[in-house]
Amino acid sequence: MPTNPPPPDDAVKASWPTQLRKQTWAYLARRTLHEFVQDGGIDAAAGLTFFSVLSVFPAAVAIVSLIGVFGDGPGTVDRLLLLLDQVAPGSVVEVLRTPLTDIATTSTASFALIAGMIASLWSASAYVSAFTRAMNRIYEVPEGRPYWKRKPAQLAVTVFLVILVLIIAIIVAVSGPILRSLGGALGWGNTAVTVWDITKWPVLVAAVITIVTVLYATTPNIHQPRFRWLSPGAILAIGLLGAASGGFAYYLANFASYNRTFGTLTGVIIFFVWLFLVNVSLLFGAEFNTELERGRELQAGIRAEAQLQLPTRDTTTSDLAQRTAKVDEQLGALLREGEPLPRRTDTLTHRLGAAVLSLLERIRHRR
Repeated sequence: MPTNPPPPDDAVKASWPTQLRKQTWAYLARRTLHEFVQDGGIDAAAGLTFFSVLSVFPAAVAIVSLIGVFGDGPGTVDRLLLLLDQVAPGSVVEVLRTPLTDIATTSTASFALIAGMIASLWSASAYVSAFTRAMNRIYEVPEGRPYWKRKPAQLAVTVFLVILVLIIAIIVAVSGPILRSLGGALGWGNTAVTVWDITKWPVLVAAVITIVTVLYATTPNIHQPRFRWLSPGAILAIGLLGAASGGFAYYLANFASYNRTFGTLTGVIIFFVWLFLVNVSLLFGAEFNTELERGRELQAGIRAEAQLQLPTRDTTTSDLAQRTAKVDEQLGALLREGEPLPRRTDTLTHRLGAAVLSLLERIRHRR
């Protein structure tokens, strides 16, 4: 990274995408594709899919258990699966139906809620960590934040996202019969149901936008340009997600032969593929945001063709990694030349020992 990069919102940069020239748009569109491949976007999406699978099932257990404790479990499961059926391939729904219905009707829903929340938080935190690594590769920066800074921030993001998903589930749960009962008790009739049927989708879209925006804004180790709730990359990611889900569902309905190939595993395979498409869409949208920033910098005359000129949040661990790599190279050169290796004095054990001895020495002098 450059030592003194310009501010993320330097006045010489284009403030809006509409201020970019036509040739800038052509360049960044081509480079988005190239960089997505070079940054290992497909491999990163596959890794994120693994962590997504680890997160989805504990989260589903927690959501259904919460509803089983406080509401109409089986009925709510049906409504949740009906909603999922409108955005995901039908086989995904069938994979989840039996286990979620069993959880909703069991007498141990409270225990399942606690266990599901803990497992969901841990799994989702692993997803956020993996997403952070992918975003750093996309923005071409090393991770410089020390663990004690980075992990609490990732846990905070995880808790926020899990709460948001739970809120979405609760909003869906209070539709249909529950909402009609509430409307009757308050004298609203069917008005509440009608209004909710109209506003439900905008609320869900807003929730998805919030999830994407938070992931994009908080995970990379760079100070980004000014915060926007709906960045061009987020718009692209959500559009790709909708198109990919619709196209995949059409393919399954008309051309695929997954049932003959995978048998009872069909639903699981389809679910994994759909999650993979979701993560590809997210990473491609992030890559587009990165190249959009590159286009802003290049058009402003900033040298960004090889490296984005954005300041990093922290360089503590990356600086330490560079020093460690330099020492390892020097030790390797000594080993190659047959020289004896000096005793390392920069290891964690040595530093801790020196700190303890220094503390004991100060205590002794005070006495």
